[in-house]
Amino acid sequence: NVFLLGIIYVRKMELLTFSPEIHCFSELLDCSDGDEEEILVCGEDLELNPFDGLPYSSRYYKLMKEREELPVWKEKYTFMESLLHNQIVIVSGDAKTGKSSQIPQWCAEYCLSAHYQHGVVVCTQVHKQTAVWLALRVADEMDVNVGHEVGYFVPFESCCTTETILRYCTDDMLQREMMSTPLLNYYGVIILDDVHERTVATDALLGLLKDVLISRPELRLVILTAPHMSSKLQNYYGSIPFIRVENKYHAEVVYSCSIQEDHFLSALRLLFEIHHTKEKGNIVIFLACEQEIEKAYQMIRQEQSNLNPDLGELIPVPLYPTKQDLILKPNQGKEKCYKKYRRKVLLTTSFGEALIWTKNVTFVIDVAVERRKVYNPRIRADSVITEPISKSQAEMHKQILGMSSSGKLFCLYPEEFTYKEMKPHLPAKIQESNLTSMVLFLKRMDIAGLGHCDFISRPAPENLMQALEDLDYLAALDNDGNLSEFGIIMSEFPLDPQLSKSILASCEFECVDEMLTIAAMVTAPNCFLHAPPGTEEIALTCWRKFSHPAGDHFTLINIFNAFKEASAKSASQYYTNEKWCRDYFLSCSALRMAEIIRAELVEIMKRIELPISEPDFGSKENILSIKKSLLSGYFMHIARDVDGSGNYLMLTHKQVAQLHPLSSYCNTRKIPEWVLFHEFSISEDNSIRVVSEISPDLFVELVPQYYFSNLPPSESKDILQEVINHLSPVSTMKEEQKTNNDSKENEKFPQTSTEQRCIIQ
Repeated sequence: NVFLLGIIYVRKMELLTFSPEIHCFSELLDCSDGDEEEILVCGEDLELNPFDGLPYSSRYYKLMKEREELPVWKEKYTFMESLLHNQIVIVSGDAKTGKSSQIPQWCAEYCLSAHYQHGVVVCTQVHKQTAVWLALRVADEMDVNVGHEVGYFVPFESCCTTETILRYCTDDMLQREMMSTPLLNYYGVIILDDVHERTVATDALLGLLKDVLISRPELRLVILTAPHMSSKLQNYYGSIPFIRVENKYHAEVVYSCSIQEDHFLSALRLLFEIHHTKEKGNIVIFLACEQEIEKAYQMIRQEQSNLNPDLGELIPVPLYPTKQDLILKPNQGKEKCYKKYRRKVLLTTSFGEALIWTKNVTFVIDVAVERRKVYNPRIRADSVITEPISKSQAEMHKQILGMSSSGKLFCLYPEEFTYKEMKPHLPAKIQESNLTSMVLFLKRMDIAGLGHCDFISRPAPENLMQALEDLDYLAALDNDGNLSEFGIIMSEFPLDPQLSKSILASCEFECVDEMLTIAAMVTAPNCFLHAPPGTEEIALTCWRKFSHPAGDHFTLINIFNAFKEASAKSASQYYTNEKWCRDYFLSCSALRMAEIIRAELVEIMKRIELPISEPDFGSKENILSIKKSLLSGYFMHIARDVDGSGNYLMLTHKQVAQLHPLSSYCNTRKIPEWVLFHEFSISEDNSIRVVSEISPDLFVELVPQYYFSNLPPSESKDILQEVINHLSPVSTMKEEQKTNNDSKENEKFPQTSTEQRCIIQ
């Protein structure tokens, strides 16, 4: 028993890093001066945690009191009864009711009562930061270790073991798990959270799990959603239990007299007015887009030096998926003993509601405008549209304040605007997104017999047709419309199908090492930091040191290699990386993420036994091979400079775009005529991102003929046709010479049959 208490002490001391409270096990150590019998008596009185067999800490009981005050807690008995007798349970609740943290714990208790006979618990989230945060929070509440009893797995990061009984993950990760285990046999309870967000992955899971539930009667599905989605889900699944969780909030709502001409500046002015009133409490500002978040972050930091020090410090915190290093982790938000007051300003968009974890939010500023991307299948590009938020989003913004009686919501729009201009809900993402990856996934599931997906909202027919057409161009489908061997291998990579195809092509062209680096860099967040005002020219000078004449893809390789070299130069790696990145205005977190992504891609290559060539970056042959690999996947992303001044006309449509300011070709004397680009979106300043020069000869050599024939008539197509005509006589002569040589060989070695060689198009 003394040995057991020692283990308990070591195990529970880990919690001290989360909280300064003294736990009950520390009190036991005070008995160590007495005899052994007193220790044994103390040990017998301890309540044991059923999940790890160790005594509960005092922090567990403290957090339990907080949990019992949550609005969702009073529904625990109803929920457990519904889960016991039904396969599907819907829980509809307002924001900040505790459903995302408490219901998964109750499901873990349900699985424990069955001795995990049917599996463990998995809970999906839309944002990976939310999945990580909830895993840390729930492990704290359950008094267990993160990565052991409770864990998480998100893209390119896993913190789970075979003994993990409650897993948080992103919806796309559970979707990928279905490719290897279609029936998800490892899980006894599957929880789909934030279903009202209507992501493509969540909608696909809702449809596929219908069939899984039929095949596995013991499986339980719990759906957590906002109230406005409840009736649609009940109609979709039929007669199933429905639990409503309400959060009575008493916040004061202040509407503007009129629509603000400049919502961004109006929001910042209001922020500083609130700060000058000296009313305490954190502030949340809902802005239109991520660019506004970044701009507000910089402006608040600049204005900080001009504020009265007696007012305290304003700490801007950007909250959006690509800024992983600025997201608050649990208990990092706890205030230390500072002499002056510190106020957090959480900057996010209407889609970032799930990222707001700070409890003491007193003020919310809502601009009621959002800027989002809508995919246009006709031009294979996203259109950026700006429009009012929906009524359901506006309602959720009110709920951020929770049950705070002193909270205030400032709506920068008149009250009648809610009824006249706002739509009831936003369209599902599956109706506004590029569906190529989703169709590839469903084709892969068709192999497992789950290809039919009963979507809760029908995908746009044009988007589906374009996705099938693109997969056909990429040689991912066979003549019957099923996945080809290439398509099966492409689906193994957690990447865009075009990028997967480029990696496969690099196996043939022997430039895998370089292609994996490019894939990691374009998948990771943007590595170029926003230069503070007055330092733009310095930043551009630093970035030019990495420029490569062949294009931006090659510049990214230079940056990644330089980052790795800086990491290897010093033993104090963390400091060196951070300082090196600051000196060159690069994001250290983005480059670290690129390292993680690249390592994961290497593991996938090894698992499916694809060759990895030795690095040879810099040679002419290698540069040509990289361009061939890129063209094999991105032949649909080609543009031509039509007037010599940087106005690029897309090959597939009549949209004109300019080079992105961060391109290595900007501010150079000569810009390329033909380029391959990674990304293009239609907005105020149409721009193509990550571009590299290609030649028409190389394009016509690698483009599928039936894709080229389907291109709309244009001057660019005529130029390419002339290149084809010019190359045709040479190709014909070579083909005739090859045929003559083959006939001579056949005379010596006659063959009864021939087999067509499978090559990468």
